[in-house]
Amino acid sequence: MRAALFVTCVNDALYPRTGIAVVRLLERLGVGVDFPAAQSCCGQPQYNTGYRYETEPLMRRTARAFAKHAYVVTPSGSCAAMIREHYPRIGRKAAAEGRGSELAEAAAALAPRVYELTEFLVDVLGVTDVGAYFPHTVTYHPSCHGLRGLGLGDRPRRLLAEVKGLDLVELPGAEECCGFGGTFAVKNPDVSTAMGTDKITAAAGTGAQVLCGADNSCLAHLDGLLRREDSPMRALHLAEILAATEEEPLP
Repeated sequence: MRAALFVTCVNDALYPRTGIAVVRLLERLGVGVDFPAAQSCCGQPQYNTGYRYETEPLMRRTARAFAKHAYVVTPSGSCAAMIREHYPRIGRKAAAEGRGSELAEAAAALAPRVYELTEFLVDVLGVTDVGAYFPHTVTYHPSCHGLRGLGLGDRPRRLLAEVKGLDLVELPGAEECCGFGGTFAVKNPDVSTAMGTDKITAAAGTGAQVLCGADNSCLAHLDGLLRREDSPMRALHLAEILAATEEEPLP
């Protein structure tokens, strides 16, 4: 089996280790990984800010970049949700405006082939024990797009529960938003900071060493707050935990 990695612009620019971790993890599980160089931003920032027409060229580019891949895997619930939920809406609106069916057809072709990482591992590969080793206490924050948009459910926790040496502790108020919300954090910084502070306070109360998530955009927000509080807790993407083994521990 082969899959394409949609690394996302946030990971490519700021968290390349997450992309590397996904490749290590999938290859360890016998999946060949392609990286289409033509990939770019999926258009989520533009769309969330109300610039639907400016999103369309990025939608076309993304659809072309992954046209030949049966599986497109991304370590980002928000970007997966953008393609699966909003690309079809953009296509329908373009068609309703009399601008043809091109975008709707592109969305229909791409959306069913896009998987958030934990979906791909659990639903496609059928694994929860990926051979990982991470001897630390971890608490998991489910980001809103994965939780409510994609309905990831307990997939991330099932994967973490099988990691050797990992002590998984529940996060109080886990289903509450962390306050990032993309442009929400820019437009409403005080509210965003208050929500994020509530989240890291709850995380600190668990005694965990690591605050884990499946979306680095939310983790960037929380990690910034943790650093400002001089907290010993670190924020870490789920993929980096799952990629770690006794032979190749997390750097």
